[in-house]
Amino acid sequence: MTDPTAAKRPPTPQRRLDASMTLLREVVERPLDPGYAAAAQRRAAGEARLGSWWAKALVVVVAAVLGLGAVWAARELRLPASDAGDARGLLITQIDKRAEHAEQQRARIAELTGEIERLQHESLRGPDLARRAELEMLGAASGAQAVTGPALILTLDDARDAAAGLPDSRAGLVQDVDLQVVVNGLWAAGAEAVAINDHRLTTLTAIRSAGEAILVDLSPVRAPYRVTAIGDPAQMQARLVRSAAGAHLVTLRDNFGISVHEESSEETRLDGSPARTLRYAEVMETPASAPPADPRPGQTYRDPGEGN
Repeated sequence: MTDPTAAKRPPTPQRRLDASMTLLREVVERPLDPGYAAAAQRRAAGEARLGSWWAKALVVVVAAVLGLGAVWAARELRLPASDAGDARGLLITQIDKRAEHAEQQRARIAELTGEIERLQHESLRGPDLARRAELEMLGAASGAQAVTGPALILTLDDARDAAAGLPDSRAGLVQDVDLQVVVNGLWAAGAEAVAINDHRLTTLTAIRSAGEAILVDLSPVRAPYRVTAIGDPAQMQARLVRSAAGAHLVTLRDNFGISVHEESSEETRLDGSPARTLRYAEVMETPASAPPADPRPGQTYRDPGEGN
């Protein structure tokens, strides 16, 4: 039996096989955006676009303003602020003045130290030459007394890139540990006295860093670092090459580009260290029959055997 309503039903539309790929089908069948297509149709029909001249002018003006603003912002960011520049200049001036004053004070200290050494030398004149030689030997070993003699001089300088301040070049800077290794190697090689940039090292000298600065007894030293060692230059050089300090110098030169220069001097003078602290003292016994030599003006001595 036939259904009477079957003839009235609309035919079922056949589903496309690519119905699930609508986006891809739109890209293939309609690659041009509808807005672009409509504009193309208007141009083909000869329709004039209203306001096209002022729209172009507005775009040009906005682009020019944005470009000028970007250039001005970049310029302001690159140039330091006037206040910061003035403060930096003032700090640099003060640092230079203080450094000059410190150098003058160090020169004055060296002068007074020499005067003290002269007075001590005069006060030790007398028959006890062995005690005098012992004191001179102790003064030279402790760094309190000036010494003169042949020397081996090592000069360490920062790598070229590190000295220029290029990024990722800090490994090429001479560090406090490098100077410590070199100084210890020179002591072990037979050095009798050592100085870094004319700063005499004593038994209590500390070589350390404060930020990027290297301090020797709280006095800053700058590159190039000149390490002077009094002693037999040939002997110290031979022993230094075979030591761990010599291997460390080779590593600094070959791997980090640090300049290492060696030279010998027939006669070099190292002044005594001005940093002296008396920790122990012992009264020296003077023979009763011989008064101290070179009495000060106005001072007299009595022989213990004289009557009252």
